[in-house]
Amino acid sequence: MSEETVHVVDDDDAFRDSLVWLIEASDHRVAAHPSAEAFLAVCRPEMAGCLVVDVRMPGLSGLELHDELKARGIDLPTIVVTGHGDLPMAVEAFRKGAVDFVQKPLDDAYVLGLIDRCLERDREARRRRERAKSVARRLATLSAREREVFDLVVEGKLNKQIADRLDISIKTVEVHRSRVMEKMEVTTVADLVRLRLDLEPAG
Repeated sequence: MSEETVHVVDDDDAFRDSLVWLIEASDHRVAAHPSAEAFLAVCRPEMAGCLVVDVRMPGLSGLELHDELKARGIDLPTIVVTGHGDLPMAVEAFRKGAVDFVQKPLDDAYVLGLIDRCLERDREARRRRERAKSVARRLATLSAREREVFDLVVEGKLNKQIADRLDISIKTVEVHRSRVMEKMEVTTVADLVRLRLDLEPAG
């Protein structure tokens, strides 16, 4: 897993350096990038952390960078930094999924609080993805019939209802159900339902 990093993307050298110093002083790892293009050259889907990006820059804007990351399947929580004249662009970024937008000059405490929120959001998203991968690996070990039983169990169907639906005996349902629980590494139906929920994207 990539080391958790706050990525600062801004073409204003003085502002970028000041923000890097502020974030480093709060014991976060920081990487500075002078343009959206420079960040795109090094970003990877497995990156952990968050992004602080200015809206208006030469070349790709912060909003265009946000769109490009989404297109690449990179979901770093993003804080948009805006000048007074760029508020409509920041609002558009917010509507597209940015965590928040802040106006220059920055309120240091507020920005640091936002960064902490973004980092925790990213940690939870990565934990959720790892859980989903683990569940998917276990699901792949089920036979086609076991998967049918799995789906019906998590829907809340009783053994008799499953037997009727699949046109098999209750005893056969019990055997399949036992194998499903073993392969999915759970002991209760509630645990099985939680695993199914882990496969669903966060709302």
